[in-house]
Amino acid sequence: MVDADDRLDFEFEDPIPVAPPITKRKKKVIDLDDLLEAHKKEQKKINEKISKQRKIRKVYDMEDEADDAAEARLSECVDKCQKEINQINGDEELRLWGIRVFGENENLPQQDYPELKTSHLLQSLTNQKISSLVELNIEEGETFLDGLLVDGWLLHLVYTSGCVEKIIATWTFNLMLYSPKVLLMEAACEFWCAILSRTNKDDLSSIRIEWLPRYSDLKTALLSYGYLLDSPAKVSTDIDMIQSDSETTGPPQNIRSWMKCAASCCQIRNHTRLFSVREAEELLAVFISFVLDRQLLGLSIVMHEAMLSVIRFFRDEEWLDSCKKVSKSLAYRLPCDINCLRVVESITGTEGRCKQLRSALAFQFLLTCLNKKVCDPEEILQMLISINVKDKTCDLFKIYIYLNLVENWLSFDETLKDKSVLHELWGVCLRNFSCGVTITDLRPYASNVRSKASYLLQGSMRK
Repeated sequence: MVDADDRLDFEFEDPIPVAPPITKRKKKVIDLDDLLEAHKKEQKKINEKISKQRKIRKVYDMEDEADDAAEARLSECVDKCQKEINQINGDEELRLWGIRVFGENENLPQQDYPELKTSHLLQSLTNQKISSLVELNIEEGETFLDGLLVDGWLLHLVYTSGCVEKIIATWTFNLMLYSPKVLLMEAACEFWCAILSRTNKDDLSSIRIEWLPRYSDLKTALLSYGYLLDSPAKVSTDIDMIQSDSETTGPPQNIRSWMKCAASCCQIRNHTRLFSVREAEELLAVFISFVLDRQLLGLSIVMHEAMLSVIRFFRDEEWLDSCKKVSKSLAYRLPCDINCLRVVESITGTEGRCKQLRSALAFQFLLTCLNKKVCDPEEILQMLISINVKDKTCDLFKIYIYLNLVENWLSFDETLKDKSVLHELWGVCLRNFSCGVTITDLRPYASNVRSKASYLLQGSMRK
């Protein structure tokens, strides 16, 4: 039991704190002087803050100016180094090959052939049962023959009859060279290439052709295409490589068929001679000049095959003289700059005639570049040896051209391989060029000349 005198539990708890009585403060009276003093203090803080910001901004501006000056000096140094590197590499003076071989096209002739209605081939078809099956209308004979040509049936009919009528021959020939319709143009080209190929086979399967094209027909078409290098009076220096925006400028699409047809005409000489030797020389010069027109880059394979066909046209007793004539003609008409190297290097192939033509072209271009009329090989090399490449006025681009031309001339002329005197002189010339142009020479084409001469010198020493 709990004793009555004992204290209760709540009596042992802490006493509840009592808040002290709130004393009322007297409001301080703020007069005008206090407000002015507070304003001055606040304005002083603001001025100090503005002054500090100005100092910080000034420091930043000085740092920015220092950075800009350092960046400008660095940029100037980089530009100077880049310019020196460009001069060493000769990139600024790198020249592109290419001239305009084709100018404005003439209006390609589009002829009507009413005589086709009376052709023996068409008449034979109308007299047969096939005319009732296909309901052939004699008044639409040319349209019907267009379909036969495109589908390849015209060639089969000619093979069956064993004869190509004159009207059929001239009609398909003009379609090949002048038709704006791609299907007709290509079909006519295939027709003629097949006919000429079969004619070249001197056997019983050959067919009779009442009309064959001549060089004058091909030349007329070429001139209508706007060919610019036909006349020597039109010197190549007057022709630039700037292409016009006109749709009538440059080679037409028919130029591919023209090349194929010209090549096929050259291939049938054993059976039928369509070109004279002089005409074949002119045709070869035309094909070689084509390599300078950048618009014909897509036809490089066709051009090369056609060029080989023309080269093989000549008899052995005709070739050497014709090779010299073609080389002189091209060296006279084409520029003696990077374009002449393009022309020389475009003559590729392992055939002896290709090598002879490449060597002859290089030699004639070299004579033209040096303004030499004398063809003595030793005299030419002595002249090159006498050139002082250390002279700052020496045009190293011309030296680069000379190096490449002499290399092609001596390397591909089989008759000069045993002439040790020429090779000794050539070695002296290469040493002069490789040693005379130092590695610190910053002239345009200096590195090209030095590298080329050193490379050729090492090759000559290994032989």
